[in-house]
Amino acid sequence: MNLSPRRRVANTQVYLPPLGMGAAPLGNLYREISDTQARLAVQAAQACGIGYIDTAPHYGFGLSESRLGGVLPGADWLISTKVGRRLVPIAPAERADVRLGFAAAPDLKPVFDYSFAGVMASFEASLQRLGVSHVDMVFAHDLGELTHGAEHEAHWRQFCEGGIRALQQLKNEGRIGAIGLGVNEVAVCERALDELDIDVFLLAGRYTLLEQTPLASLLPRCAASGVSVIAAGPFNSGILAADLDAEVLHYNYQPAPADVIERVRQLRAVCTEYQVPIQAAALQFPAAHPQVVSVLAGFASAAEVNQAHQWLQTQIPAEFWRALQARGLLHPDAPVPTE
Repeated sequence: MNLSPRRRVANTQVYLPPLGMGAAPLGNLYREISDTQARLAVQAAQACGIGYIDTAPHYGFGLSESRLGGVLPGADWLISTKVGRRLVPIAPAERADVRLGFAAAPDLKPVFDYSFAGVMASFEASLQRLGVSHVDMVFAHDLGELTHGAEHEAHWRQFCEGGIRALQQLKNEGRIGAIGLGVNEVAVCERALDELDIDVFLLAGRYTLLEQTPLASLLPRCAASGVSVIAAGPFNSGILAADLDAEVLHYNYQPAPADVIERVRQLRAVCTEYQVPIQAAALQFPAAHPQVVSVLAGFASAAEVNQAHQWLQTQIPAEFWRALQARGLLHPDAPVPTE
């Protein structure tokens, strides 16, 4: 995959490279990393020509954005962040080594707030941590029933009545280049197409080598509406990159069920047959869809960035993709990379 051609996000002036860097690991996702390791990871991404980085206030409760603020300003980076959570101080009794999946985080916690004022405050705080006056994209973070359960409708109404107006105002003022949703589920994206005027979905884990459910309806509807898609989470919480003999395998941020593990074993068997690293196939596959403007993967170190860059350069024969489709391991209508 060539990193040089950029794809336009909807009808905006934002053009993304095929691969972006997800910065949740820079917020100490699951494990603590040093400021130096975070800086070197970002510098490696820039050296590889990745050029796009996505973060959020939730990632390390401001830590990811603050670390990026030390290295991004002044460089030629495309930046996206998110709104929908405000960060508030915690009580001393709430301190823990790991909170909500983030280790050694500041004494802050996220509170959902999709209101006009909440989105505006979150945006301004993000700019301050990042050390910039403008970002290329902002996503409403984690809307949807799978995240909020019985509270979903209340959060959705709050965003539709307030938060989306804030994002549209900031876009009209030129402080944001494109706006959208950053989510893990298809249903809320379909609803957004019915009710909101947005440019792009950052959809994590739903259009991958392992699953292609958006092909049925969401991706065709996005094409008809002119809405772009960033395919995040190409490794499906790590199971497409992990050692299958590991004690715990994760899928959808949870321990992977047996049927998912078995499907990955079948994918790996075809990869072995054609001498294709499964990680290379996982990174290259989503970008083949014309509605996908970038693939977003999280990296915690320079070594991980450089390894991903090598996987992107891996030559994958057309016969490999045909074999996956013939064996029912890839949707028959899924666009596949060409050599």
